[in-house]
Amino acid sequence: MSVIYSTLTAIINRVSDEFHESFLFTAIFSVLSFIEDKWVNSYFKSLYPNENFLSFLNKNEILKNQLFHPLIVLFLFSLFLILSINPPSTSLVITLIIGFVAFFIGSAVLPRYFLNNGSENILLFKKKDIYSIGFCLMLVSIAFFFISVASVGGIPLIKPSIRYLLKPAFTMPVFLIIPGTCLIASAYLKDFQDGEITRSQARFRFLFLLLIDCAFLLLLGYRTPLLAAFLIIIIIGFYGNIVSLWEVVVGALIGVGAIIGIGYFRSLGEMAITSSTNPFYTLQSRADFTLHVLNLLDFIGGNFGVTHGQLLASSIPGSDLGPRMMVGKLIAWRTEVTVTPTLIGQMVADFGKAGVFVEMLILGFTLGIGFKLMQKTKNFFYIGIYSLIITYSILGVETGILDIQVLLYFTIAILIYLIDLVKVEY
Repeated sequence: MSVIYSTLTAIINRVSDEFHESFLFTAIFSVLSFIEDKWVNSYFKSLYPNENFLSFLNKNEILKNQLFHPLIVLFLFSLFLILSINPPSTSLVITLIIGFVAFFIGSAVLPRYFLNNGSENILLFKKKDIYSIGFCLMLVSIAFFFISVASVGGIPLIKPSIRYLLKPAFTMPVFLIIPGTCLIASAYLKDFQDGEITRSQARFRFLFLLLIDCAFLLLLGYRTPLLAAFLIIIIIGFYGNIVSLWEVVVGALIGVGAIIGIGYFRSLGEMAITSSTNPFYTLQSRADFTLHVLNLLDFIGGNFGVTHGQLLASSIPGSDLGPRMMVGKLIAWRTEVTVTPTLIGQMVADFGKAGVFVEMLILGFTLGIGFKLMQKTKNFFYIGIYSLIITYSILGVETGILDIQVLLYFTIAILIYLIDLVKVEY
């Protein structure tokens, strides 16, 4: 395994170095270095509130140390359920209790019995390797962005109708910009930890990475991947002391307000609601529809499931139907629509209530071990990889963890965590 990793990273480092030494990238980084210097020494930057702004928030230990603990997934799932206009069925309530208990055991109870023997044997990664992998992922993503745009003959943000002509084989690699951003941001965090760059420089580079993500993902008309990029940058910055607690809290409030406002005014424009309608109605109706889907999947899945892994397997490229199209077929026999099944939708459809317990236990344990490793080591890579998987777990509350690239991220994280468990415990 180490030989394969060494060979791959040697190739990737060579590719990264070649691009960095090219005239185009030398010019780009020279311009960015100039802008960064102006940013760091800007007078207007001094007008921005410092990290002690709203300092009373730092007195709350939960917010200060446990804000992105794995249990945030259950908290957000509960809020999502509360938003729904109609209550869940009795059977679904039982399924939810099973899932919540399993996740709690996996994330908050079991990790206490592992990784208690020090951190000397924990697997460590070189910053150069992590940066080069992230850089190459972004190059692949940008290349496929142009291929996707060329394949439909336009930019989906400008011509929304052509978004539905985008080919998944071309768009899926574009989403590699998310882990690419994660790994590059982690490498910048390492530079900050080592004192090679200042906090202001790290903040500028994080902001620039977000601007790149905004440019490419928004032009394709995708919002969820963009939200993933925001969350990853915020979580890495928060645990790396680059982003302040008050910025996370204020940013979350602004984000929620923006989601409510955009949904409300879009619905007004489409005449789906009237001006007298509760602004929260768009969120409530979306949550209600998704919960209705989950009710149907729970009824179909029963105790031991009905699709027995087919729904999860449909994430593999080349499948006749994608996982969310398969959900549409299961509940309405409509294969031309995609339907989000929530975090436990796939679990209950594939393996029933038993599957919900097992999969939520595994998910909770993966996040719990990742959180403990991150807090124990303060290592730039473990902060980054935890940020990646907790981000997709949070987004998965509504959408589910069903995309093949996201499943790959979790698989890689699980493998690394298992190696650490074996090295530390034995």
